[in-house]
Amino acid sequence: MPADIEFSYTALTPAARRHIRVFQVHQFLDRFAMGLTVAVVAFALTDRGMDLSQISLLFGVYAVTTMATELPFGGLADTVGRKPVYVAAVGASLISLALFLASGTFGGLALSFAFIGFGRALRSGTLDAWFLETFRAAAPGVDVQPALARAHWANAMGLAVGAVVGGLLPDVFGALALRHGVSVYDVSYAASFGVMLGVLVYTLVAIAEPPRPKTAGALWQGFAKVPAVVTEAAGLALRHPTLSLLLAGLALVLMATNPVEVLWPTHVRPMLDGAYGNTVIGALTAGYFFAIALGAALSPRISRLVRRRQSVALVALTGGLAVGQVALAMQGGPAGFVGVFLVYSVLLGAIETPASTILHRCVQDGQRSTTLSLRSLVQQLGAAIGLVIAGAVAEAWSTPVAWMAGAVFLLIAMLLTLVLARRLAAEAG
Repeated sequence: MPADIEFSYTALTPAARRHIRVFQVHQFLDRFAMGLTVAVVAFALTDRGMDLSQISLLFGVYAVTTMATELPFGGLADTVGRKPVYVAAVGASLISLALFLASGTFGGLALSFAFIGFGRALRSGTLDAWFLETFRAAAPGVDVQPALARAHWANAMGLAVGAVVGGLLPDVFGALALRHGVSVYDVSYAASFGVMLGVLVYTLVAIAEPPRPKTAGALWQGFAKVPAVVTEAAGLALRHPTLSLLLAGLALVLMATNPVEVLWPTHVRPMLDGAYGNTVIGALTAGYFFAIALGAALSPRISRLVRRRQSVALVALTGGLAVGQVALAMQGGPAGFVGVFLVYSVLLGAIETPASTILHRCVQDGQRSTTLSLRSLVQQLGAAIGLVIAGAVAEAWSTPVAWMAGAVFLLIAMLLTLVLARRLAAEAG
């Protein structure tokens, strides 16, 4: 495989630089809208009378819906276009937010979480594929990893800023919300709905994709082709050992790290005092995403340190995550937990772009959205399995014990990425 041209932002054509900026703004706004609710979702559900079992079931509805629709929607994006499928994803997100605001029962909330799953599945592999393919056309032969890192940085920054604002809003405007007879956390959800409307407008105006047939017949043909596209993508993963090893490793990483992401607020909350607990959790959630953004920004430097051998970077980062997860589980006070948690999050952010770079080298443009959806499906499956295992272990023993058990999955993932690195080294000669 010939080496890519080294990335230099200033040496890129104006069209390539504008393309990166447009996508960074888009990713920031999209994730900002999501970040407004991520810091308060567990508290919002508790405020609506949901117990821990019901909250777990709601996240299960989200996971099952996402896994059931990932590949079909990814195949649809490869056939009818990335932009229209993404616009549909925004529509699903708006419906989910509206349902959440209007619901106080488990059934209504379950429907809201199902639409969150639809939105996640529709998003997966749409504009990410559009960004990469358009960048390659504007900058032929240039190393895409730093461009992906810039997009991932904007993604994480949007989540971080959204988490700060989303955690602050209930504390600042909660009294006003109560006077109007709604939950204090509805303020964050209403703000997310407004920002998501802005994302819809920005997508329609700023994202340019070559037009594809828009007739009803063309849309039906797109749906009709989905099974064949999905089968072909699954066959590609099975026939391509590099892709199979990568996907298996990523699933194991999510099995270990997703329980940390889901359970840390409930683990930390008892350590905190004061009336502004939501703001503190929001700030720490923002710190988590800021650290992920820093990891994404550092990933090109890590790539240069290992001479742009992305699989070697994956081995080192996965091993670092295993050590970090064990260290995190051993922290008993807020100061130590925050310090280790932020370092852990930096590693989590740095691991994304090496994995994406390897994946994109394994597939052709016509299968890119579907393969990205396949990756998301595998990761969601890993995350769901990991959460079930961690929940059972945490219930029987404790959350730190569950995190330590999860570190075993990271060690297995490190071994798989080591096999992957050796395979890629042998292919390179």
